[in-house]
Amino acid sequence: MRIIGVNIPDNKKVTVALTYLYGVGRTRAERIVAETKIDAKKLAKELTADDINKIQSAIEKSFKIEGELRQVIKHNIARMKEIKAYRGIRHLRRLPVRGQRTKTNSRTIRGNVRKTAGSGKRKVELK
Repeated sequence: MRIIGVNIPDNKKVTVALTYLYGVGRTRAERIVAETKIDAKKLAKELTADDINKIQSAIEKSFKIEGELRQVIKHNIARMKEIKAYRGIRHLRRLPVRGQRTKTNSRTIRGNVRKTAGSGKRKVELK
């Protein structure tokens, strides 16, 4: 089953299955199900075509999801970079944006940099 171009798992309840859409979490999924008056205990494979159309129209009417939401987020980040806001500069330098410390805990974002002599894996010499 597909909703707005995304495959939805069949053997999950409707509220859980809707969370597979980018931009739809549990709360928003529950709100959509309540708005469309569909039984939340139903499995996704039990939905009729009419139910799917109701869900799709409710989502399109109320929320930005998938590609449209990704585009909005991308534009927001580009705007922050352009006006040289603090968060934009952090994005430019590929550093943590939300206040995390960088002395120890940002190895993944910095590319696994190990600067001290004693840390890191030693290469085993082959004899």
